[in-house]
Amino acid sequence: MTEAWRYGGNQIKLWRTEAGKSREELGEEAGYAAEYVKSMEQGRRRPTLHLLRVADAMFGAGGKLVAAADYMKPEPYPKRSEEYMEAEAEAFGINWYEPLFIPGLLQTEPYMRVLMHESYPPPDDETVEERVRGRLARQATMTQRASTIYNFIIYEAALHTKTGGSEVMHEQLHHILQLSTLRNVGIQVLPLGRISGVALSGPMILLQTPEHHAWAWCDGQETSAAYSDPDKIGALTQAHGMIRLNALGAAESAEFIKQVAEEL
Repeated sequence: MTEAWRYGGNQIKLWRTEAGKSREELGEEAGYAAEYVKSMEQGRRRPTLHLLRVADAMFGAGGKLVAAADYMKPEPYPKRSEEYMEAEAEAFGINWYEPLFIPGLLQTEPYMRVLMHESYPPPDDETVEERVRGRLARQATMTQRASTIYNFIIYEAALHTKTGGSEVMHEQLHHILQLSTLRNVGIQVLPLGRISGVALSGPMILLQTPEHHAWAWCDGQETSAAYSDPDKIGALTQAHGMIRLNALGAAESAEFIKQVAEEL
């Protein structure tokens, strides 16, 4: 995809240069900062459909620049998540622990939009829309796959973040309660103070595939690590087990979430 971005950005630059226009002039016409235009021309960011349309009209490209948009459509998730998405689609068992965020498969649309808009570097509106569609599609699959077991453990801190404000968070917590009634979905809360080290080390997702393969994913600020080594899987499974051992049961967790929602 980066090569397509670089080619599309270079075409904008070529047409702009041929027309004798500066980045500042193109940016002013499109409502973008010159530095933002530069990032797209150099392929560091995806040239937006809006910029392609403005540049096409401004430089008289006759639709040639707009046509490039079909080859630079936003991806439904970051490139580093592709392998995980493929494994998630096939898994029959998913154990997900999140210390700071509501797990993606449990997020409401307003909640996920806030997180996406506030990520860095901030994605453009088209990318946000595509990623929202992609996440909602994954959620729909979750509710349709009754034979796949989903277990989520959420650290209490994630329930108190007020992401998007009290109204968004209130809706989010009630959405979790609704999903917890599904037969194949288990949701537990790990209260503050129950366990420290392993609970604060970051999120983890453990997957089991129909071929009896085990996979683990751990996310960081800029990287995602996928593991299939039995020793690593074993260590992460033990860590997850320690967290689950200290988490509230399903019924207690539902009451706990209700109480947090009432206090918002």
